[in-house]
Amino acid sequence: MPLRINVVTIFPEFFAGPLGLSILARAKAAGGVEYNIVDLRDYTHDKHKTVDDAPYGGGAGMVMKPGPFFEAVEALGAASPIVLLSPRGKLFGHADAVRYSEGSELTLLCGHYKDVDQRVANHLATEEISLGDFVLSGGEAAALAIVDATVRLIPGAMSDLDSARSDSFFDRGISAPSYTRPPDFRGFGVPEVLLSGDHARIAKWREEEGIRLTQRRK
Repeated sequence: MPLRINVVTIFPEFFAGPLGLSILARAKAAGGVEYNIVDLRDYTHDKHKTVDDAPYGGGAGMVMKPGPFFEAVEALGAASPIVLLSPRGKLFGHADAVRYSEGSELTLLCGHYKDVDQRVANHLATEEISLGDFVLSGGEAAALAIVDATVRLIPGAMSDLDSARSDSFFDRGISAPSYTRPPDFRGFGVPEVLLSGDHARIAKWREEEGIRLTQRRK
């Protein structure tokens, strides 16, 4: 059964190109994932298809209304996890991507404007997720990053799953640096150990480099 990914957004066209390319498209063609992009404006009830309003208490910016989000999710009959992309959320990590990839459904709610009515976070979403301590124009870019990180872990998405297993954060910290041909590029060489053909030495070097880079990042 494919993983069904619902993305609720006011910009459905944002996803048309990326979901039709590379690993994301391959996973769909292999039957591992199904994308369902939902236009939030379809769940409004005025001629202007209004999804936002001024904040109670005053202040700058507009706040996205709760009604369209609730109605969209109810129409989907979506099951947990229902994820609100939010700077208040828990930092997204590899473990989340693994958890999502092993499920049967994932719903991502994309905010925009100043904020989303807190009742969406409190009473509709099952979790809030953030990509980091910065603010995007909307949740679409964050949703796409989460979709990419999740879908590449689905069997059939990548032609070589061992490639994913050797990535950073896959049961490890940072992965070791990578090199390819030519062995000398403008005077910049490749570490000798990688040209040695000694697989034990190479494995040890990669492990040590991963540890070194992980510690340096901390």
